Amino acid sequence: MRKLATIRTIDSLDPIEGADKIEVATVGGWKVVAQKGLYNVGDLAVYFEIDSWIPTSVAPFLTKAGHYPKSFEGVEGERLKTIKLRGQISQGLLLPIFELIKIVPGFEDITTELLDEDVTELLGIKKWEKAIPANLAGTCKGNFPSKIPKTDQERCQNLKKEITQANEADTAFEITEKCEGSSMTVYRMKVDDEMEFGVCSRNLNLKETEGNSFWDRARKDDIEAKMKAVDEFWDFAIQGELVGPGIQDNIYGLTESEFRVFDVYNIQTGEYLMPQARRDLIARMGLKHAPVIEESATLHGTLNITDIPQLLDYADGKSVIGFTGHLREGVVFKEVNGGFTFKAISNKYLCNQRD
Repeated sequence: MRKLATIRTIDSLDPIEGADKIEVATVGGWKVVAQKGLYNVGDLAVYFEIDSWIPTSVAPFLTKAGHYPKSFEGVEGERLKTIKLRGQISQGLLLPIFELIKIVPGFEDITTELLDEDVTELLGIKKWEKAIPANLAGTCKGNFPSKIPKTDQERCQNLKKEITQANEADTAFEITEKCEGSSMTVYRMKVDDEMEFGVCSRNLNLKETEGNSFWDRARKDDIEAKMKAVDEFWDFAIQGELVGPGIQDNIYGLTESEFRVFDVYNIQTGEYLMPQARRDLIARMGLKHAPVIEESATLHGTLNITDIPQLLDYADGKSVIGFTGHLREGVVFKEVNGGFTFKAISNKYLCNQRD
């Protein structure tokens, strides 16, 4: 589960040019605009990540004066988005511990021993998700297969220490464009002594039904036959992003959907293929891979990146998918020899989102 609300310390406070009542707080790799004078460096506070759905009971001031709060999954509240105030990017929300003591029993016992404590569930915070269109919802066959990990990467802002260590070790990464679409997994594995081919959305195993975009793409790409032809292993899953018409506003201007692969998981061994092996396999199968920016690059040595702000600047850029010249969503880093992975989402992209 993603930690949407955690107890953090204020790492630094900096002025915003031309602003008398607000300043920018740094929490890990995140920058958050806060009320001036409310915090001191080293103070404990609760940090809420972007895309958190914050109940009105926790932060009623998020709803504009004269407006009613919105509703998501039956909870009244508001979504946290990346915004820009006085030219300063602000991502998330900070609340002092004493504010939460008023509404949540037990918060008076918070100490530094609870640093990084996940309080997402305690505060009723939900992960905001865009409504799923009918062509992607499909008919549920069952839950997402337990033998296959769900696709997700941690944001670089939450991995400041780990990224510093990778920099110091000259760790080599594959870098790919993060595709803006809907998560898709196809698998072939033994179920009740029989080999089964299946197609999944982010959270569900889907029945094959007419008009479902995931299954339609899997059949058009003849993925089942191509998976059967792989002789290195039997039980495996291919994971990627479905992009194109009817998906996330089709920012790439595609006339037909595409399945852009970014991972291959060997169910038998419980391991992901190394980047080079994955790329070779996907090329052999005739499937489309997520655009590769670098096959092997170090942060400092190759890219001259030494901190999180530089990493976020690197995430900005144009997508190479389609012909629209749209801003790319970001980039994904995967250690060439397996292990450490993370994503950097473009702030320019986030500030241009309509929803």
